[in-house]
Amino acid sequence: MPLSSRAPRTTRTTRTSRRLRVALVAAASAGLLGAALPAAEPLGIGDPLFPQLGNPGYDVLAYDIALTYRGDNTKPLDAVTKIDAQVTDRLERINLDFTHGTVRTVEVDGRPAGFATSGEDLVIEPARAIGPGERVHIAVTHTSDPAGPRNAGGWVRTADGLAMANQADAAHRVFPGNDHPADKAYFTFRVTAPKGLTVVANGHRVARALAGDTQTWLYRGDRPMATELAQVSIGRSTVVRRTGPNGLPIRDVVPSADADRMEPWLKRTPAHLEWMERKVGRYPFETYGVLVADAETGFELETQTLSLFERSLFTRGTLPKWFVESIMVHELAHHWFGNSVSPRRWADLWLNEGHATWYEALYAEETAKQPLERRMRQAYLDSDRWRAAGGPPAAPRPPAAGQKISLFRPVVYDGSALVLYALRQEIGEDAFERLERRWVTRYAHGTASTADFVRLASEEAGRDLTEFLHGWLYAERTPKMPGHPDWRSKAPAKGATKAPAPAAKR
Repeated sequence: MPLSSRAPRTTRTTRTSRRLRVALVAAASAGLLGAALPAAEPLGIGDPLFPQLGNPGYDVLAYDIALTYRGDNTKPLDAVTKIDAQVTDRLERINLDFTHGTVRTVEVDGRPAGFATSGEDLVIEPARAIGPGERVHIAVTHTSDPAGPRNAGGWVRTADGLAMANQADAAHRVFPGNDHPADKAYFTFRVTAPKGLTVVANGHRVARALAGDTQTWLYRGDRPMATELAQVSIGRSTVVRRTGPNGLPIRDVVPSADADRMEPWLKRTPAHLEWMERKVGRYPFETYGVLVADAETGFELETQTLSLFERSLFTRGTLPKWFVESIMVHELAHHWFGNSVSPRRWADLWLNEGHATWYEALYAEETAKQPLERRMRQAYLDSDRWRAAGGPPAAPRPPAAGQKISLFRPVVYDGSALVLYALRQEIGEDAFERLERRWVTRYAHGTASTADFVRLASEEAGRDLTEFLHGWLYAERTPKMPGHPDWRSKAPAKGATKAPAPAAKR
């Protein structure tokens, strides 16, 4: 992760004797690659909301992920994940986040390595300890299984193939890696599929090769990416190309049967991009597009350079046009807020969703006469109940057990956009707009925290805003709204602690 800062690390390092290491490597060389590692355990980088997510001791620089899809979206794909990483602490073991697949072989720097699974970690025993400053190359041959509970995350089975939805912690249901947004890396995808199918992934297509009844597609991103934002779409799709502002290539991916029906929505994307660029500056990636999946996910998702949308958002016919477009802008806005500037830890999620909701609401006001103030007043009315149910914006309660997407509560959407509204009320519209542009420029293609935002806001305002923002971000009760002393928030019901259902967008 050469371009971003890291979250706090844990300092645990599991050690084994030299004799045991030699025995394990000997077993691996003899073909016994499934040899168990005594006391293997899952690790984490210390994120309070996901304690065992991410792994200490290394920064991933690049992933190269090869997938073979044989045309049946109920069966596991064959896969090889290659990881280049920079070691930061002495490692006798290397932990990767991985679950819901079968590991067949592991190599470290070209040599067979022992491995075991523990919890949702793949624990690797290299032939020798690896010291700080060294580069390491890991190759894992495994399966990637699309079967499993609906909305568990990872692969999404569509009517004609597959797509990915990895937020918040489900990328390691697809491929092994360091599955935390604090460790961004460059991605290459090599996907082999039957020749009648279309494959699209993050970034831009580098090559496509036909061999008999299959095609292999090669995609590569120009910018680092968090694992939660990875996207591979396989299906009977049409790729619709057009040009956005400053010559930006746009490629939309839709079910082939729906290409004409989707066009009235897709052709709005260049105008959405132009609107966002007027607000915060140039789009930060090499391409953009809308991926329409014929699946019921319950949400839309800002996968990097290719935002995922349910087909029904555009076809159900009961939603106002302005509402659908505002949701499209919400996912687009994430490419500045969340994709380019990624959260240092998951408690910083409000920076992603609060900003995306802010621009969603601002777009609706400016293009469809849906008053921002009216929406913010309603959010203020509900804010204390949201805080009681899920915690304040920058200190959310952990997600419910087995329901990781329950982290995506109203308080991180409109409840966090309300923080931005209060800040604009406090420092003025001009200073607020300058802050937004500075934020996405200073931390572009890296990670940033709530403390970073407070510090930059104080710089732009020319005074310390720590105390002002602390109440809005961390208090149990919502502070008074600047400029609106008459606004009131409903008191939460006595004993209310249950978080509302997850929102239908992310």
